[in-house]
Amino acid sequence: MNLRDLKYFVAVAETCHFGRAAERCFVSQPTLSMQIKKLEQELGVALFERTKRSVALTAVGAGLVGFARRAVEETEVMVDTARAFRDPLAGPLRFGAIPTISPYLMPLILAPLRERHSKMRLVLSEEITEHLMARLHAHEIDVALIATSPSDPDLCSRALFDEPFWIAHPRKHPLYDVDEITRDHLDDLDMLLLAEGHCLADQAMQVCELAERGQAGEMADLRASSLETLLQLVGAGLGCTLVPALAVRGAWMTDTGVIARQLNLPGATRRVSMVWRRSFPRQEALDAVAAVILERLPNTVRKIVA
Repeated sequence: MNLRDLKYFVAVAETCHFGRAAERCFVSQPTLSMQIKKLEQELGVALFERTKRSVALTAVGAGLVGFARRAVEETEVMVDTARAFRDPLAGPLRFGAIPTISPYLMPLILAPLRERHSKMRLVLSEEITEHLMARLHAHEIDVALIATSPSDPDLCSRALFDEPFWIAHPRKHPLYDVDEITRDHLDDLDMLLLAEGHCLADQAMQVCELAERGQAGEMADLRASSLETLLQLVGAGLGCTLVPALAVRGAWMTDTGVIARQLNLPGATRRVSMVWRRSFPRQEALDAVAAVILERLPNTVRKIVA
């Protein structure tokens, strides 16, 4: 049994005529008739009742034609899907990003990406780094945008930009009158952090040298699950936090009681990279997304051009 015979079977069932079925399948009528007889012999049942004037499905033929039709349809879908993926810039690209990047970067790139590559469909996921890496290995996503450096030999990465940290403090705060914030100023701050699992929390601790102080004390109990919540705590006067540069463009900058200022400290940045499986075949799609990201980045970050 092969797919061609199933197509002949469906054609005869739908036309109830061997001649018209042969025309639909672009073969001669004797060839089609011979293949139908061969299929009946292989199945061990008669699929059609034939007379000089008519052709009709037998009871068993009526019961089997649905299976044949589904097999033909599924195969056509498979062929169409494969044909679409011959163009690496067509079809879905499953794209994951960490929560401290996704809300601020995605609005900048989605429309330009759609305009330039209309056949590509970005399927977005937003999760912490650990979950993104697990999903990447499980082939549940194709590429991840993260702010850490994976050492897995099965993965490839491309650095896109270095993102400086800004300090966010309440409007009524001693830092308001400080011209230049130094690391000594950070030592005296009540620093609010994201909950464990967010790489931004670890990076903030490294920048502020909070390896020990961040684990205990009153501020250890004030850890938020999102950057937006963290900034609301800052606006309420409960402390300060570090904000990645892309987030400075967020809506929280307006009438929240929060002041954001760039830190001019060595190492007060994080490097954002795209990471994907070494075996992933659509390198052109990854390059296309990277190009749009680099073009749309604001001047608050430092692009890394390969």
